[in-house]
Amino acid sequence: MNPALTRAVTLGAGVLLMASPLAAASALAGTSDTKPGPAGQPAPRPTLTAKTTVDSVKAWQQFRVIGAATRLPAGTRVTLQQLQHKQWVDLPVQMSTTRAHSYNLRVKLGLKGLNKMRIAGGGVVSNTVHVTVR
Repeated sequence: MNPALTRAVTLGAGVLLMASPLAAASALAGTSDTKPGPAGQPAPRPTLTAKTTVDSVKAWQQFRVIGAATRLPAGTRVTLQQLQHKQWVDLPVQMSTTRAHSYNLRVKLGLKGLNKMRIAGGGVVSNTVHVTVR
């Protein structure tokens, strides 16, 4: 990583921590856009759900991954991820959530066998869904 960038990030975090411990904690936790829960309880965390329209497809046959984004602002960018060799890889399939806090992605996969996928966006990830490509 660039040493100047590392120093800038470190200094920025230091200034943030000196400003206000409560503001710094909420900014670092990414909870500035959520409202606190009743009676001082922590705010509910944002969630993403995912499901597929099919369980099995032919290679390169289109299907959809649909779901909802709870407690995420409309317009949040969501990306489809695929588990490849024990690592989650972003696929070039993404969109912004709608005003109704949902998404609907068109997907085509060519990797034959069981494919594990999830949706990531807004700092959260969805449940894992499975599609078999034959």
